[in-house]
Amino acid sequence: MRQVDAITLEIVGNVLLSIAEEMGVTLVKTAYSTNIKERKDCSTAVFDAQGNMIAQAEYVPMHLGSMLDIVNQILKRFPLDTIKPGDMFVTNDPFSGGGTHLPDITMASPVFVGNQLVGFVANIAHHSDIGGMVPGSVAANSTTIYQEGLRIPLVRICSEGNLVRDSYDFITLNTRTPVERQGDLDAQIASNIAGAKRMSEVAEKYGADYFAECTSALLDYAEDLIRSGIRSFPNGCYTFEDYLDDAGPNSDSPVLIRATVTIDDNTAHVDFTGTSDQVPGPLNMTYSALLTTVFYCFKAIVGKDVMANNGIYRALKVTAPEGTIVNCKLPVPVGQRVDTAQRVVDVIFGALAQVAPERVLAACNSVVTSAIFSGTNPNTNDYFVYLETIAGGSGAHSQGDGLSGVQVHMTNTSNLPVEALEREYPILIEKYQLRKDSGGAGLYRGGLGIQRDFRILSDGLNYTGLGERHKFSPWGIEGGKEGAPGSFWLAKKGETLEQIRSKISGVELNNGDLISVCSPGAGGYGDPLKRPIDGVLKDVQEGKVSIDKALSDYGVKLILTADGLLIDTKETEARRSILVANL
Repeated sequence: MRQVDAITLEIVGNVLLSIAEEMGVTLVKTAYSTNIKERKDCSTAVFDAQGNMIAQAEYVPMHLGSMLDIVNQILKRFPLDTIKPGDMFVTNDPFSGGGTHLPDITMASPVFVGNQLVGFVANIAHHSDIGGMVPGSVAANSTTIYQEGLRIPLVRICSEGNLVRDSYDFITLNTRTPVERQGDLDAQIASNIAGAKRMSEVAEKYGADYFAECTSALLDYAEDLIRSGIRSFPNGCYTFEDYLDDAGPNSDSPVLIRATVTIDDNTAHVDFTGTSDQVPGPLNMTYSALLTTVFYCFKAIVGKDVMANNGIYRALKVTAPEGTIVNCKLPVPVGQRVDTAQRVVDVIFGALAQVAPERVLAACNSVVTSAIFSGTNPNTNDYFVYLETIAGGSGAHSQGDGLSGVQVHMTNTSNLPVEALEREYPILIEKYQLRKDSGGAGLYRGGLGIQRDFRILSDGLNYTGLGERHKFSPWGIEGGKEGAPGSFWLAKKGETLEQIRSKISGVELNNGDLISVCSPGAGGYGDPLKRPIDGVLKDVQEGKVSIDKALSDYGVKLILTADGLLIDTKETEARRSILVANL
């Protein structure tokens, strides 16, 4: 057995990461749908021969849960002597180790050097439709997973390099957009072919046995680093809770998410006992999705420079009673599971903020605000399903203001550029702007949410809106104020805007109608009265804070004159003195 030296370990780790990234580029560049080629709603990773993830490209953290167990399931269901070079396996089923919701289709391929299995490569892509009761396959009013689309069991889609036409056709037949699905499935196959070729070359260069020692050492290294980070927290138990607005359009009751984080030297135990039971709506999470979310939290807080691999899990223990919303059982739906994952991040961060507020973000918008439009495009006569996720505010922190108009935590997708959207779909973007006053006040201000207005240019379209934090605002820390909640609005042609539910499906839209999506802002950090007056003035000048909020939240009196905004120094000093006295 050769000793793996530090330099070789670093080289091999970065080479494997580059393979995952090359797979991602291949997938994005060859995909057919705007959701993948423009918004990059996909992920790629490489695994060792035992099914441990070794490296994941930096796309969508939530997708780690979709790939977490697929190789283990392959090794469990298919005898090793039946797995051949050129094989490729596909699945999307959250309840059999294949994903976290049905639109995410995962493909995995074995990698060989000669006849020796040395690892696997895998990719995942969010397909804009996989059947089900509504276009887009995430229904706000679903009550079982069977309403959400096709459940693909773990099957071969390629066998020894040849397409398994039965599997391929079965998937594309069960979608409203078969041509688009074919293009995206082909892109996934191409991504894995590229990754398997590159990984085989690397393993052959180092020798299969030494390559296995390197991948094992990478897992040990990640474990050591994450344990060192956990050890930097004081030992103790820290509990925090937060709420989802409701379970869907058939419920107005909030859904409790509670976590107790126990730090015991170099191990962290996260216990979700006390969290709400699973719900008859699409917010439920499988246990693999929960593990992924906890993984993300500790990597973000104490392991930002640690390679994302399975070694991190060795330092974490996760307890979640079966049948709760964070560890659900069949047959509940899971389509909107990512918003529950976002709230799980909030409660873990909130717990750790009690002991290390300087290392944690205030609450972010913490939702994947989704707008799904579908119908027949009059320009092509083709049926389309267009999915958009609207970014929001990121929480302020001890080092500065939160970012505005960004995706956070468990998602990392891009927006669909207006030019691409309007070229492909009968929709016009009338407004796309940051929401003034949506960032929570503080020494450091929370990031702002976004307003995006969609004007419909054709009759007979359908809309699904999936949102969160419309009732429970993103909280601040260390005296920072909460950010503004989100909202959805509808205006029929010629009528005024009316607010609609945060989770809604089956909205019929016609030419001239308007959907306005307002995403949440984020919480602030620290006492707003300690924010420099010039900083408040700049926020007002840039349209991020109103004159009224400058006075009420920051105690800064501004006067609009012909020469621009001026600070009323005397009134500001008096106002801030009154506010301080009332604290």
